[in-house]
Amino acid sequence: MTRHPGKRMAEPVNLCIYEGEQIAIVGANASGKSRLVDIITGRYPLLQNEVGGEHGLVRNITFRDSYGEQDGTYYYQQRWNQHDISDDMPRVDGKPIIALSSGEMRKYQLGKVLRSCPDVLIIDNPFIGLDVQNRKILSELLQNLIHETSLTLILVLSKTDDLPPFITHVIPVEDLHVGDKITREEYVNAPISPSSPALPQEERDWILQLESKDIQTTPFYPQEGGEILKFTEVNIRYGERTILSHLNWTVNESERWALSGENGAGKSTLLSLVCADNPQGYACDIRLFGHRRGSGESIWEIKKHIGYVSPEMHRAYQKDIPAIDIVASGLNDSIGLYARPKPNQRDICLRWMQVFGIRELADRTFLQLSSGEQRLCLLARAFIKDPELLILDEPLHGLDNKNRARVKEIIETFCQRKHKTLVMVTHYEEELPPCINQRLFLKKNI
Repeated sequence: MTRHPGKRMAEPVNLCIYEGEQIAIVGANASGKSRLVDIITGRYPLLQNEVGGEHGLVRNITFRDSYGEQDGTYYYQQRWNQHDISDDMPRVDGKPIIALSSGEMRKYQLGKVLRSCPDVLIIDNPFIGLDVQNRKILSELLQNLIHETSLTLILVLSKTDDLPPFITHVIPVEDLHVGDKITREEYVNAPISPSSPALPQEERDWILQLESKDIQTTPFYPQEGGEILKFTEVNIRYGERTILSHLNWTVNESERWALSGENGAGKSTLLSLVCADNPQGYACDIRLFGHRRGSGESIWEIKKHIGYVSPEMHRAYQKDIPAIDIVASGLNDSIGLYARPKPNQRDICLRWMQVFGIRELADRTFLQLSSGEQRLCLLARAFIKDPELLILDEPLHGLDNKNRARVKEIIETFCQRKHKTLVMVTHYEEELPPCINQRLFLKKNI
């Protein structure tokens, strides 16, 4: 039991992990998985007994580590502004660390930790952000390490169907209760309790009944059915590296696109052009909402039609302010500038938080939430202004099975309404909602 009352589990933890066991800690978002890891690693002093045993060198890769180290100079668009990247920043394959995709960053962090030859390695959601091939490579790498060394792995999983074959035992965590350690076979063969609908009918009906905007009187928006995005021979380069080459892409109103490709192929770079976060966009032939970029529109005229969430955005939110203020920042498209929502704004913020199942978190501070709860707040932020264009870059990162199903239904329901266009990135085919009717696959430039 930890000395700090706010860092304790529901009861004192009794847990033994033996040599040769490979562990998965599983549980829903906010169930207490990370708190259990903090106890195992000794992050918080214990009240009586310390963590015992010959555990040797312990390394822990947290959820936020997959987005890179934090420092006071980082800001949201820094990845796209190369002039703000210092020459002494570490590089990977010639790329500054900050320019890595979320999947490439995860691979880098894993490699750096493995070079220290730990005896115990704890990884929070190791497969998030990785494409199919890299998930397979990582699983095989970890399996080989287990066979060739005395490494003990402890994987912390929200997405429990990511349970790799080398896991021998599972520790379930629920509502700050640590369950008995069971074998992999016991866990896999346990009966599944019937679940309630992922999205309650009341929330589905509320989304469908939202008043539609009159796009005919909306400034800076095309005619019904017109072009939302049009890229013509778009090229993006950073030094000697070509990210996008001769890209032609047209998105019409009410289309629902799945954007896919291997890690580092340029998916997030492409979306940064759409959202006016990348300065190279002004030198490219890009039309947004029927208007050529750089033809007199402001960045805010572009963003007011767009709801957006991404790994980069999650990394940028480092203020420990009430969750409802994070959601409300979507009304003004601000990141880093926060203001308490006005009474009428608070009502709509709370309503969208209810849709995502996090209304009770409104006055909890953001950095005290679990990574999954944080992601749900950022998703509510993306929907808060009822945008015409929804851009979701790996939106289900870190969510448990139930919340993944809920968010998938929210996206599907939202896109049933008129004038709604979707572009969604995910490395998991099963995460795509049924409404997807168009696809773009990006290949990595070698």
